[in-house]
Amino acid sequence: MSDTLTAPKDTTRIPDAHPLGALPLDQIAKMSGMDIMQAMLNSQLPAPPIMVTMDILMSEAEKGRVVFTGTPGRNHMNPQGTVHGGWLSTILDSTLSCAVHTELEPGEFYTTTTLNVNMVRPLMPNGKQAICEGRVVHRGRRLATAEGTLVDHNGKMIAHGSVSCMITRIGA
Repeated sequence: MSDTLTAPKDTTRIPDAHPLGALPLDQIAKMSGMDIMQAMLNSQLPAPPIMVTMDILMSEAEKGRVVFTGTPGRNHMNPQGTVHGGWLSTILDSTLSCAVHTELEPGEFYTTTTLNVNMVRPLMPNGKQAICEGRVVHRGRRLATAEGTLVDHNGKMIAHGSVSCMITRIGA
């Protein structure tokens, strides 16, 4: 599937009716990574609870590319009053690893093995949306890498990063 999938609503918040929780392995074992992303975007599969905690949401997905949006608030601040690096790392890890997920065949899953984050300027918790885009750089049989950027509401780069993900078979 090469079409770009877009979330039904233009929002950074998970709708209250959207289920939360872990993906049911028996169900997703039969689905491609793109099918899983489509089902998550359409609220047919649960969203990870971390998305509510961090106020982030996947807004687009196509094979090898994913976009997340997020609106960090006061509960994401560090002692200096800017957005904590953990929030930046979480949205980058989520976006980049989901980009890898779009490349998976039925029966495959991944786990992040390496996350590199380079923060280039502070992000303010001003209630404005930040956008994170990730793209797969390499997809091998057992390892995939992705890289991406996080920009603020004005398009200024806040951080860039990369992930390495180990790919394995469900039940292996």
